[in-house]
Amino acid sequence: MDNILLLTDSYKVSHWMQYPEKTSVVYSYFESRGGKYDSTVFFGLQYLLKKYLQGEVVTMQKIDEAEAYYQAHFPPGFVYNRKGWEYIVKKHKGCLPLKIKAVPEGTIVPTKNVLMTIENTDPECFWLTNFVETLLVQVWYPMTVATHSREQKKVIAAYLHATGETDSLGFKLHDFGFRGVSSVETAGIGAAAHLVNFLGTDTMAGLYVANKYYNAGHGAGFSIPASEHSTITAWTQANEVDAFRNMLEKYPTGLVACVSDSYDVFKACKQYWGTELKDLILNRDGTLVIRPDSGDPTTTALKILEILAEQFGYTTNNKGYKELDPHVRLIWGDGIDYDTLCEILGSLKLNNWAADNIAFGSGGGLLQKLNRDTQKCAFKCSAAVVDGSERPVFKDPITDPGKVSKKGKLALIPTSTDDSSDEKPQFTTVPAPHPDDILIDVFLNGTILNEISFESVRHNAKLPDFDSIPLPSFTPKPPPGTASNSVKDKCICS
Repeated sequence: MDNILLLTDSYKVSHWMQYPEKTSVVYSYFESRGGKYDSTVFFGLQYLLKKYLQGEVVTMQKIDEAEAYYQAHFPPGFVYNRKGWEYIVKKHKGCLPLKIKAVPEGTIVPTKNVLMTIENTDPECFWLTNFVETLLVQVWYPMTVATHSREQKKVIAAYLHATGETDSLGFKLHDFGFRGVSSVETAGIGAAAHLVNFLGTDTMAGLYVANKYYNAGHGAGFSIPASEHSTITAWTQANEVDAFRNMLEKYPTGLVACVSDSYDVFKACKQYWGTELKDLILNRDGTLVIRPDSGDPTTTALKILEILAEQFGYTTNNKGYKELDPHVRLIWGDGIDYDTLCEILGSLKLNNWAADNIAFGSGGGLLQKLNRDTQKCAFKCSAAVVDGSERPVFKDPITDPGKVSKKGKLALIPTSTDDSSDEKPQFTTVPAPHPDDILIDVFLNGTILNEISFESVRHNAKLPDFDSIPLPSFTPKPPPGTASNSVKDKCICS
């Protein structure tokens, strides 16, 4: 799909006839109106601009193609805005006469603030501003993934800092999401959004997106050799220990991960890893990462840690928490999301285990269990010029005060100075123009401006000092099967 004339909602094709006569400018904005998290990480707009909007995107061939679809799609007599699109081809050589401003990508912005503004630059193309809403609003997805990922990073960072060291933070939440998302494009932009915050991924499409659209190079994310159930069960249950031994022998150094729950994960940890293969593990120049992949995450992880401590030993760090022998660690990659992270890490801390003993992999919980309403993303017109006069435009539905929109042209200004000991500066939305506006021009008449690198996005999204990140509130979950084990006992994270 590369025809911009078809990348919109059907009803928008009719909107060019619906604005007041003598409309010459339509000005709109994009924001998060609230949602699961109080702030958002703005990310993904540059991808959309580069892939879909830059350069000559309107041609006579595309106009003809779109007309064929719309004539079949709408009732007889429907008037297609062919002249408007032909005007863009003739007057602007197929480039979109639009101006887009946005916050620098990676910036942490409290909800209910402007993140992006769009307006037409040619009065004949006033209808174009909101025609591209459908496409531009899709920034909700990478933005929400980046936000969701960063909030989980804060949870992990808080527990690492409270129970030990934070050096391994960048590799503590690994992206397992490729197979669980709706498309290859979703995988690419979602995985790139996660890589804004972390360094570990198995979603190769994210490396491609980060490099092609943000100049990240080929190494924006990393992985390690790891088994799957087929490479273990192909050896048969009777020879599972040989499958494990093969992993250690084929990868004699460095990190290697092995799924260990094909049959009896506790036997695998105690008898195979902890007894028969113990010397081979301890003599390796590297770390074996054992992956349980089933069962209750909290209770299973705790039981395995106790088995591994008994078999391999442990030390108590300077903060008073237990750490396994460095040759063995865990990764939990089943059912991980924000809530289960809090639950597992909270339980480990409660049982005097350092968070560094475990890493996490997340698939659907990271890249798929999100939607536009997770952060209540919306695109609304806030100003228009009609008959030469600028007017504020807004909605204020009596049935839902949460959907009231902003009025006029907008700027985003900081309300506090940058302080690395706390979260990023707070911002507020004010009328534009304003000398302190941080919205920058990113698109003008088909040309991308102020392109940002992936390195800069990561810098903008970095966490504050770890001392300032509170531990999430945590209610221990009773063991499975107990009378009080119910939804209401699930851990609560703030």
